[in-house]
Amino acid sequence: MKKWLMAGLGAIVVISIVLAQYWSFMPDVFSVEERSLAKAKELNTTPVTGFTTTHTLIEVTNVLLNKPGGYLSNDITPPSLFLDNIPAFEFGALEMSRDLALALRRDFSRSQSQSVENPYLKVAQPQFSIDHTSWALPSAESSYTMAVEALEKYRDSLSDKQQGSAQFYARADNLKDWLNEVEKRMGSLSQRLSASVGQDRINIDLAGETGAIQSTQTAKSQMVQTSWWKIDDVFYEAKGASWALLHFLKAVEIDFASTLQKKNAQTSLKQIIRELEATQHTIWSPMVLNGSGFGVLANHSLVMANYISRANAAIIDLKTLLTQG
Repeated sequence: MKKWLMAGLGAIVVISIVLAQYWSFMPDVFSVEERSLAKAKELNTTPVTGFTTTHTLIEVTNVLLNKPGGYLSNDITPPSLFLDNIPAFEFGALEMSRDLALALRRDFSRSQSQSVENPYLKVAQPQFSIDHTSWALPSAESSYTMAVEALEKYRDSLSDKQQGSAQFYARADNLKDWLNEVEKRMGSLSQRLSASVGQDRINIDLAGETGAIQSTQTAKSQMVQTSWWKIDDVFYEAKGASWALLHFLKAVEIDFASTLQKKNAQTSLKQIIRELEATQHTIWSPMVLNGSGFGVLANHSLVMANYISRANAAIIDLKTLLTQG
């Protein structure tokens, strides 16, 4: 009896390890244009302005929900309970999705600040804000599914020529407002990745404005270093955020094509996309390496920080072009 019990436990452990490895595979980059055209063909319609961006947000969310193992961030049972890389990836992608959903509701779907909110986006956007680790009453999956359903209604209504209430305004100011949020998100990730080796950072919180004040005094400099236990989490969070943003910007390249052409900004956007594509390269080591800056071992966090910083610099350039007449 004891022998059979040990064999059963061994089999469970082996199966759990195999499942954990399978569920840890990162989602592949998909073709935004192909999926949007396929969906438009399925709906027997022609993609209008905003169709691709909205459908890409839907697709990114569906990938997070339906990839191998499903959505893992809120799992409370093995083997996903012991996984942290893929949940970190999910959180990074989710943060970018939340920003885009808010931009859709607040900017892209409204012609001016006094205009009425789209009812479908009014339902969809708050559903992304639920705690990503919530597993019941309601679960994160159920909230994100509700968001997808509302986004689908908004996407379909964009192509409905019988109504004019659902709109997507591809304007330079709208795009710039969303890029402001993206820039802050990417800047934070870059700083956290760079802290993998520890940095003595000078306090520049009030730099540039002599009259600026803050709530409490802080040291003129401080040592900032990511905990060894959190280095891989930050890395995969950045990878997930870059993965989602890569798809969103490819959609923007389609929906804002006319605006980008008038601002002569297509090249800047392509440069951002190129840098983000580099963040999705496969890691060939069994773990995220954290060598010192110029040490013998590689430092994957610093490599990721490099690509994200360069993408963020290109985002700043793109915003400048969008501001110019």
